[in-house]
Amino acid sequence: MGNEALTRLAEEHVDHRFKGLPPDAYGLTVAELAAQRRNLFHDGGRDGGGFTTPVLALSAERLAHNLALMETYTARHGLAFAPHGKTSMAPQLFHRQLEHGAWGITLALPHQVRVARAFGIRRVFLANELVDASALRWLAAELAADPEFRFIAYVDSVRGVELMDAALAGAARPVDVVIELGAGEAARTGVRTEAEAGEVAAAVAAVPTLRLVGVAGYEGEVPKADPERVRSYLRRLVALAAGLDGAGRFGEADEIVVSAGGSAWFDAVADVFAGIPGLSRPVLKLLRSGAYVSHDDGHYHRLTPFGRVPEEGALEPAFRLWAQVVSRPTPEQAFANAGKRDAAYDLDLPTAQVVRRDGEERPAAGITVTGLSDQHTWLRTGPEADVEVGDWIGFGLSHPCTSFDKWQLIPVAEADGTVVDYIRTFF
Repeated sequence: MGNEALTRLAEEHVDHRFKGLPPDAYGLTVAELAAQRRNLFHDGGRDGGGFTTPVLALSAERLAHNLALMETYTARHGLAFAPHGKTSMAPQLFHRQLEHGAWGITLALPHQVRVARAFGIRRVFLANELVDASALRWLAAELAADPEFRFIAYVDSVRGVELMDAALAGAARPVDVVIELGAGEAARTGVRTEAEAGEVAAAVAAVPTLRLVGVAGYEGEVPKADPERVRSYLRRLVALAAGLDGAGRFGEADEIVVSAGGSAWFDAVADVFAGIPGLSRPVLKLLRSGAYVSHDDGHYHRLTPFGRVPEEGALEPAFRLWAQVVSRPTPEQAFANAGKRDAAYDLDLPTAQVVRRDGEERPAAGITVTGLSDQHTWLRTGPEADVEVGDWIGFGLSHPCTSFDKWQLIPVAEADGTVVDYIRTFF
């Protein structure tokens, strides 16, 4: 199912839905356009054929590097890996992650699970409590139809267990669940105390539609996070797993799932999970970091654990947004034609990195992004800035999760600009 669906993506026709692509590509299939290996920076001359700005591109080499690095890292630390798919919502990347050793894909919403299933993903970890009756009935049908489909979801309340049980009444297979432990009083979801976890575990044991298989949490929500606070929370998560195991709460599970791991503290997860004590059955130590696939030039560049453990390697930012200078009203100001519709801005503004003119590329010296309008980037230009109308500016972006979602079809370009693939997203 997965490969057939990916093939159908390649057969999709290029049209007005897809920003930045060459206008003369209209009507070609994605596979036909990819086979032409057009260059991102060539304007096509009188015959047309050039990409239009703004256009977001992924680096082919950096994407491959990041996929391989996390495969090596997780294997070295004895971790199973279910990267969070909500980052990209790109089934092509899901399958590349699986090819690089991922156990499955983490998701957050029923719609995202439906996308994954449409593209043949056989293991899904839902990092959320699922209480939507319609979605649960659909899930039950998926589990009944495919014996190889494994699905795990959070629970963090007795009420949630009751709602799930009501919607799943008569289901052919029980739904596997893990108890989410909240990361602190001011954190997001999850039970706040071990006593509440025990109550939820008892509620799960009392219904035939659910099966408790482990515990999970998200250390990125630890208030005032620092290495010791994060490790303390993770040790608490491990202790919860051991306590529930000692109480016989994983009676029907083949293995015990212990899961955590965003993109900022996976080194702490690796350290603490290495010390998980012997339990009554094998432990699946499941890491869920997702932003690594493209990394970034802002938020995760600052927070990546590889900055703390440089001997383990380094992720590389794979995104670059190209926009064109369309106005230079004063020596101190310029405007490019990308804005909030094109660039992530929830954590940091884009950063000007390079300027291209007449096929030559140079650093974007003296150019600072000061704001975004819907369709304009505001640029402050210092005395050393060499920029004029018509120049292309390459911007680094911060936060992959709000970069992918603005583009439905993203060119994958090699270092010289040759576009070798296109990534389809489903948000």
